[in-house]
Amino acid sequence: MTRPALRLAPVPLLACARAVQVIFRLLPGMGLCAVLAALAYGLQAVEIRLYGRAWLEALNIALLLGVGVRACIGPRAGLAAGIKCCARTLLNVGIMCMGATFSVGAVLRAGPGLLGGVACIVVFSLAFTCCVGRVAGLSPARTLLVACGNSICGNSAIMAAAPVIHAREADVGATIAFTAAGGLVVVLGLPLLALPGLDNAGHGVLAGLTVYAVPQVMAAASPFGAGAVQAGTLVKLMRVLMLGPVCLVLSVLYARAAGHAGGRCGSVLRLVPWYIIGFGAMMGLRAAGVVPPCAVTGLNGLATGLTVLAMAALGLGVELRAVLCAGRPLVVTVVVSLLGLVGASVLLVQLAGGR
Repeated sequence: MTRPALRLAPVPLLACARAVQVIFRLLPGMGLCAVLAALAYGLQAVEIRLYGRAWLEALNIALLLGVGVRACIGPRAGLAAGIKCCARTLLNVGIMCMGATFSVGAVLRAGPGLLGGVACIVVFSLAFTCCVGRVAGLSPARTLLVACGNSICGNSAIMAAAPVIHAREADVGATIAFTAAGGLVVVLGLPLLALPGLDNAGHGVLAGLTVYAVPQVMAAASPFGAGAVQAGTLVKLMRVLMLGPVCLVLSVLYARAAGHAGGRCGSVLRLVPWYIIGFGAMMGLRAAGVVPPCAVTGLNGLATGLTVLAMAALGLGVELRAVLCAGRPLVVTVVVSLLGLVGASVLLVQLAGGR
């Protein structure tokens, strides 16, 4: 008696069934993040209508909303997969898209002197913050996150560097909360810092060297005119341009410290996160003229939207008690790091303006 042949479902059908299962598993958490992101954009629009500018951007609003919802409902197993996808995968896609928003030509036209000055400020701020964090007794992971956030571009740099150094979500959330507060103080106080002998463009450069996000740079530089806004935006883009090299160096250093580094180029490439490689590739494609201007606008909006979504997800993964218990070392590191960044930037701008 022969056994009946087993009928197996076609491979495409099985793949579709598994994809549907994954989607249904991700939908609850991703849906909650999307709702919080939309609410953050709405509250930012209310700010702009009432005050003429967004004192607290959608990025930070989404983080605060996520932390608040997490404090109210606690961790939910059914939401974890979608929240994790937004906080990691979608964020990495957003960082990659961000590369298309930078004009290498504009940076090169500004001259090597300005680019070199920006690079020196970033390197100084990184080294200075690491020293401050070590003296203050802050953990190495949080120290590096503060250093990247203050030196480069705030939330985006922190979230880009976190996977590279294997930082915990509690570290990321606490760091972003305190650096965002410090950055807001810089935005509000910088227009009041009228330096003698410094023209409007110089004040714009100072804003670009010290303020986190491009909209915040525009807000801090706007009292000094359109020229200051243009100069500040260009310098800010140069700072963000350092994100890729810094993450690359951190990847190699962290791997060597863990004993996984290799001497070949292929080994180094495997240490670099894929989204950093994608960031550089998108930047190169725009420089080559492959990415049209209309697509740049769309990619910029996509990168911003995915980052806001990720901020909501990060907030949902943060335990408020852990943030409140961050303690004096984190506060001291953030404050002294910002003071060092502002002081070094003022010195550089005055020296350059005096030539």
